Amino acid sequence: MKLFDTIAGMGHEQLVICNDSSACYRGIIAVHSTVLGPALGGTRFWQYASDEDAIVDALRLARGMTYKNAVAGLNLGGGKSVIIGNNRTADREMIFRAHGRFVESLGGRYITAEDVGTSTADMDFVHMETTNVAGLAGRSGDPSPVTAHGVFRAIQASAKERWGSDDLSTRTVSIQGAGHVGYYLAKELHQSGAKLIVTDIDAERVKQVVSEFGARAVAPDDIYGAQADVFAPCALGAIVNDTTIPQLRVEIVAGAANNVLLEERHGVELEEKGILYAPDYVANAGGVINVYSELAGWSSARAFRKADEIYDTILKVYSIAKKDRIPTYQAADRLAEQRIAAVANMVRTWPQWPNK
Repeated sequence: MKLFDTIAGMGHEQLVICNDSSACYRGIIAVHSTVLGPALGGTRFWQYASDEDAIVDALRLARGMTYKNAVAGLNLGGGKSVIIGNNRTADREMIFRAHGRFVESLGGRYITAEDVGTSTADMDFVHMETTNVAGLAGRSGDPSPVTAHGVFRAIQASAKERWGSDDLSTRTVSIQGAGHVGYYLAKELHQSGAKLIVTDIDAERVKQVVSEFGARAVAPDDIYGAQADVFAPCALGAIVNDTTIPQLRVEIVAGAANNVLLEERHGVELEEKGILYAPDYVANAGGVINVYSELAGWSSARAFRKADEIYDTILKVYSIAKKDRIPTYQAADRLAEQRIAAVANMVRTWPQWPNK
């Protein structure tokens, strides 16, 4: 792996390889961009097949956070960290305190939070060593309602783009995944008058959504072929692929899952099939908005108001896609790049000199 060529090619500012043998800690911190502000991104705890796989994952995820934060209109750059190891281990304090010390060593350039394989309890250990951590227990709280609200607004905006009205009372939405975000999304859609189709590998979750919101349950593999107006993936990523695209019987794909497209070409195939795709990192930005609200000291109401803006952002993405004749996933990237470039070109009218 040509490390410097890889970093330069992906546009990263910094890659930190961290080791503390006494704590059995091996970590990687990737800082993609600090143009808009400190790089925010969670810590993933995973048993990678190789060190190279871990580095590539950290770099890829960090770049994704730059675009997500930029499109969400937040004063944050993008970063990510990964810890290599078994995330089921019970011996967590020293691992995460070691991680906190390395985060602290970056002097505020990077702020971490929970991610796959980590929890708010782990972030409490990180917090013992640094204040550059968010998503702590008792702070901003469960991000699921804010995330779901943003996805709901993305669905409304997509309906406006496709049918000329964001009224969902005559529409049917199929939801894949009835976990926290899926549940709150189903609640908002039900309140809007939409009919629901739901699936999940956990039968109890499905039963709750069916009972409370009158949804129709289908088997997990049947959700792709369900006749609906909107498909809302709220579980695993990479579910828009060669196998599922031919099955889809919807006009819009808009959900909370990350990395919905298995490959970028699948975004093109959705276009060719006449399906409008709301780019995942735009639609699900409510989660990072919730974290930012903790850092900025916002109230819950203000976080929800910020998530409301996802409606207008999605419409901007569609406008760029039409104007430039590109797929919507590319239009989202272009919108993010425009904001980053605009901020980067701003003249500093209050230079800090001398720098203390």
